[in-house]
Parts: sequence; C-alpha cells; structure tokens
Amino acid sequence: MRESNTGFILALPSIMILFILFAAPLVLIIIFSFQQPYSFDINSVPTIENYAIFFSDGYYKSLGWSVFLSMITVFISFLFAYPCAYGMVKIFPRYTLWIALLIAMPMFVSSGIRLFGWTLILQKGGFLPYLLSWIPGIVHIDFLYHIPAIVLGLVYIYGPFMLFPLILGIQMVDEEAREAAVDLGASRWSVLIEVELPMAAAGIFFGALLVFVTSLGTIVEAQILGGGAVVPFSDDMYHAFAMQQNWPLGSSLAVIMLIITLVLIVVIMHYVDLDKLLGSRAKLG
Repeated sequence: MRESNTGFILALPSIMILFILFAAPLVLIIIFSFQQPYSFDINSVPTIENYAIFFSDGYYKSLGWSVFLSMITVFISFLFAYPCAYGMVKIFPRYTLWIALLIAMPMFVSSGIRLFGWTLILQKGGFLPYLLSWIPGIVHIDFLYHIPAIVLGLVYIYGPFMLFPLILGIQMVDEEAREAAVDLGASRWSVLIEVELPMAAAGIFFGALLVFVTSLGTIVEAQILGGGAVVPFSDDMYHAFAMQQNWPLGSSLAVIMLIITLVLIVVIMHYVDLDKLLGSRAKLG
C-alpha cells in the first residue's frame, strides 16, 4: 500500500500537467458550446442554440462530406497498404526497415509543401496532363480542384497511418493455420478472406481508425487540391472560431466531431486487442 501511494505521489505532477494541457481545454470547449452565440462569457445562461444552428445552417452537409471522404480514404488506403504490408512481412522481411524508412521519410516534410508539389503535377499544363496529351483524343484535362484530387491528397498524406498497423496485424496471422487451410484445399482467395483478414483484423481496425480520425479533421487537402469543390467540416470550425469570432458555435462543432471520434474509438477498441497488437513486433532488419 505504501509503495502504491508513493507511486501515485510521484506521478501526480505528470497527471496535473496532462490534465492542464489536454483535459482542461476540452472541458472549456464543452462549456463554451452551451453559451450564447458570439459570447465570450462562460457564465451566461446555458443554451443549445449552437447545436440547433448545426442543423438549421446546414453544417451537417459539410460533416457528411468529411465523413464520406474519410471513409473513401480509409478504403483506398487499405487497398494500397495491405499488399505492401503483406510483402514487407511475408515476402521480403529483410528489407522491411528500409521500405519503412522510404515511406516515412516524406512525412518529415510539411504536408502543405507536399500537396503543392501535387498541384504542379495535376494542374492544367502540369506534368500528368502533358503526358496524357500525347494520347490521341485527350486534350485540356484538368485534374485539379475536383473531389478525386482531394481523395488523392488524403490517401497520399494519411495512407502511411494505415500501413504500419497493418504490418503488426499481418504478423499476428498464424502461419500454421494458413498452411492448414491450404492443405485442406482452400483457394488463395478463401485463405485471404477466412484466415488472414480475420487474424489481422486488429491491425486493420486500428489502422482504419487512425486514417479516419486524422483525415476527418483535415483542411489543407480540400483547400490546396480541392479549390472549394468541397468545404470540409474542420473548415467550418475554423471559420466559426477565426473569421466569425463565434466561439460557442465553433465549440459546438468541435464537440460534435469529438463525439463522433469517441464513438469510433469505443467501437474499434471493443474489437481490437491493443495489448496483443502492440506486443507484436515487426522484424526490422
């Protein structure tokens, strides 16, 4: 008992710092979301008017677009990341470290700079339209400022967040169970669907959660590559806080996104054995 009390006392400063830096701002946002619109006073009479504005002013439409784009990003990221992760774990594990470094290195560069690089490739007169112009019948193609360009940017920026959990998930696949299914006559497709994907489900769910949450709160991809084709929900929050100076409205929008994120985390954690997932170490080297 004495040792546990000593441990709590030693951890108390860290707990207080974490509360001040993380919990306290969230509590203030929740309190602000129930204040009168355009009010900076947290002592006013609580109201749900800001949440009513979410429906009356159509903010739910931008939320729907953000959720839709995030779901597409998760799906496409999985399609690209799973074969790559499978190859890194099962086919050429000796080069896993070098491949991981190559994939992670661009993440050290600002996402805005990398996205501006894509504008040079996709814009009218850019590299990709120039190459396609050599094909007879294809002229004046502009890939920029459309929804597919936004999805491309989202997958490019947040796809690696799907790859690394998948590596851990695929390592959890029991090779003996896979070989037994093959010996019993199961096709390669059946082995993938009925053996490998269920056993790697923890990594899949965790990677999907990371990609969905991070892409849900993004702004720059829609601004740089979308050009106003879609207004993301996070952009509405930014305008409410910075442009309109309507902190209660911005806080209510933030709370709505926070609730969606927490619900997803609770659902995913119900199916994911996080201790088992994090206990699976990649063979790097």
